[in-house]
Amino acid sequence: SLASTAITCFTRGLDLRKGTEDVLCPANCPLWQFYVFGDGVYASLSSICGAAIHRGVITNAGGAVRVQILPGQENYPAVNANGIQSQVLSRWASSFSVTPATKDTALEAVGRSVSTARPSTGKRPKKTLNKKAGNKDCKADIAFLIDGSYNIGQRRFNLQKNFLGKVAVMLGIGIEGPHVGVVQASEHPKIEFYLKNFTAAKEVLFAIKELGFRGGNSNTGKALKHTAQKFFSLENGARKGIPKIIVVFLDGWPSDDLEEAGIVAREFGVNVFIVSVAKPTTEELGMVQDIGFVDKAVCRTNGFFSYQMPTWFGTTKYVKPLVQKLCSHEQMLCSKTCYNSINIGFLIDGSSSVGESNFRLMLDFVSNIAKAFEISDIGSKVAAVQFTYDQRTEFGFTDYATKEKVLSAIRNIRYMSGGTATGDAISFTIRNVFGPVKDGPNKNFLIVLTDGQSYDDVRGPAAAAQKAGITVFSVGVAWAPLDDLKDMASEPRESHTFFTREFTGLEQMVPDIIRSICKDFLDSKQ
Repeated sequence: SLASTAITCFTRGLDLRKGTEDVLCPANCPLWQFYVFGDGVYASLSSICGAAIHRGVITNAGGAVRVQILPGQENYPAVNANGIQSQVLSRWASSFSVTPATKDTALEAVGRSVSTARPSTGKRPKKTLNKKAGNKDCKADIAFLIDGSYNIGQRRFNLQKNFLGKVAVMLGIGIEGPHVGVVQASEHPKIEFYLKNFTAAKEVLFAIKELGFRGGNSNTGKALKHTAQKFFSLENGARKGIPKIIVVFLDGWPSDDLEEAGIVAREFGVNVFIVSVAKPTTEELGMVQDIGFVDKAVCRTNGFFSYQMPTWFGTTKYVKPLVQKLCSHEQMLCSKTCYNSINIGFLIDGSSSVGESNFRLMLDFVSNIAKAFEISDIGSKVAAVQFTYDQRTEFGFTDYATKEKVLSAIRNIRYMSGGTATGDAISFTIRNVFGPVKDGPNKNFLIVLTDGQSYDDVRGPAAAAQKAGITVFSVGVAWAPLDDLKDMASEPRESHTFFTREFTGLEQMVPDIIRSICKDFLDSKQ
């Protein structure tokens, strides 16, 4: 029989490696946090323990479950069962089913993970954590932004350190688990240590003990902005594809404004949590500049990202629920940004009026836009089509998975020369380039780059693009008629239509186009 692996409340079917696996679900998982899709056959995106409770294989007391990986399917239904409401999903690449695991397996797992073979007390076996690896089920790069202001004072600052230490231990810090760093907010922010400095809980605990209280105003906004911009660089130890999280501890209220910092954090793809302690009482409200400070800063105002503790005394019971939030990676809605979650298709005019040297300037323009995005197999993707009367796919969205390869492919595009049939080219691109990714997670953008009048109708094909969920930007040069450009562009047309007399003017438009793409992306997520 198979030995069981202990998993967390949030382990999903797609986190398992084998076709059939016996797992042990912990007790007391918070039912309202489960993501479950389907009924009987569950999309592999679902929480395993959630599916097992939904199916009635176990109760909330946890237990052993056999998971069988199955092929993907269309239409996973939503069914309410055993206190869990599963959700609809139209299609997913793989599925799983859950059945009770046999009794001897559970015992074997106990024997395996309890070092001295004393009789089982029926308690859940401790997960055998490879100490160095850490808790692999918790994928997070976390900055703890601690309060070092006069508001909190020396005594409660030490209690804050104790609480932080308990959170750090429970997270399961390790090379393959969560990585953490600490920033102290007071008058001026101070990065105490980075993600890359320590990969063992012991070292982190020691570093937390050594933190000294700084004092000063509670300039949390300033510290939050600084952390969002500076803390998560690759050279400081941030990892690709791992959610970036800032947990702000705030005693009372901030001395400065959090709104701008919240916007910056969201733009940088950082998930902000606020742990507010001893929030302002009725008689203090007159001193608070902005009563809604929490909602200004958190990733989303859905309640998930804000956390309240009445005081710094007796906080132990608040440790575990906070850790569970920080480890539920599917809830990190701010990790997706315009930089890492879009597909941009470029439709490039190769007609004879452009000429070889101006064509190079167009390719530079395309490169400069592509350069701004995080291109990878799990990130943003770029494709390019050149058109005259004919169309040629230079490369599709799945051809290159790194920025270097995409930029080199753009440089190697050969100028075609010929007529101009922009409408046909748009239809061709929707079908052949966007078709294969239309059910993917990324938001789709098309940038049409042309220097003249089209011989065919552009209005119909552009409307079809928008109907297919593709946002269209039109960029015209030289003789491109403004009416055509406006007809192609998405609403509001003003912010999706760009024009320059000279090819050399393309370069100046790059920042505006990137900004518009990001604005559209954020608006679509609200």
